[in-house]
Amino acid sequence: MSELLAQQPWLLDAFWLVFRCVAVFGVLLFLVAYTVLLERRVAAWIQDRIGPNRVGPFGLLQPLADAGKLMLKEAMLPSYVHKFYYLIAPVLVVIPAILVAGVIPWGSKLGDTPCVLADMDVGLLFVFAVTSLAVYGIALAGWASNSKYPLLGGVRSSAQMISYEVCLSLSVVGVLLQTQTMNLGKIVQYQADHTWLVLTQPFGFLIFLVSAFAETNRLPFDFPEAEQELVAGYHTEYSGMKFALFQLGEYANLIASCSLVVTLFFGGWSLPLPGFNEPASNLLLGILHVGVFLTKVGFLAFTFMWVRWTLPRFRYDQLMRLCWNVMVPMALVNMLVTAGVIAYWS
Repeated sequence: MSELLAQQPWLLDAFWLVFRCVAVFGVLLFLVAYTVLLERRVAAWIQDRIGPNRVGPFGLLQPLADAGKLMLKEAMLPSYVHKFYYLIAPVLVVIPAILVAGVIPWGSKLGDTPCVLADMDVGLLFVFAVTSLAVYGIALAGWASNSKYPLLGGVRSSAQMISYEVCLSLSVVGVLLQTQTMNLGKIVQYQADHTWLVLTQPFGFLIFLVSAFAETNRLPFDFPEAEQELVAGYHTEYSGMKFALFQLGEYANLIASCSLVVTLFFGGWSLPLPGFNEPASNLLLGILHVGVFLTKVGFLAFTFMWVRWTLPRFRYDQLMRLCWNVMVPMALVNMLVTAGVIAYWS
């Protein structure tokens, strides 16, 4: 084996890359499973009731029970659906969130290994290009189900996600103007060397955060599902593992959105402490950087859940008015002011 690796060194690089991809995917699945549990416990706390607490100590094995239940359910395929599109729609919802995880810098380094799978100079552009594909999965699910409620949910989602992608894109222009890079790792390093961008781009952060709520279809913007109106929206006709893929995609998108907010506005893995933001010189410091990043992501995920179980849903006209009449002009003003300040000080 050692002789083969000596003759073909690319094999070792390929194996190491595959191992890192599997590790990131495994961590993402773990985070998704326990984010669902966290949401159920947060909902129970807000509603003053007892949440999942039977399976394992403090209910910590509940995600395993849920996964087993969904895998054992009968795979139903209604006769009236458009079968090919019906089957690929859940996959199209999951894939973008998984691809985004590949360009997020989860930390600085672990030993000599960077804590990012693909350190791309166009990382932010890649994120927007990939996340824009998620709307196709939801729209296809609504249309392929061949039912009125899923169709309404898919149409709502298409209009909502396309509209708020404009706000999402405009909100980060100030970040790009200030850091002069689209590389997510360099954006984090800029904040480690200077200051967190939430302090210099508060309006950009606010627009990005509200747009993230809309892009992930979370309350108060959960119009594609809207149980009181559309039964379950675009995934009404789904069950078993196909339904589980939609849930996986929803919470993977939640984690990806929180990770982007932390990376762009809260300094990623950095902290304003002497010596903490230096490149990881040992494994312990690298692990601390990853822990800081995940703690920030967890706090933002808790904020998403808090809002979901606290605020009522908007009307659909309010959703669109907020986007085009308030947030888009606000983002344009923020972009112009940032450009003017940078031009003045330069």
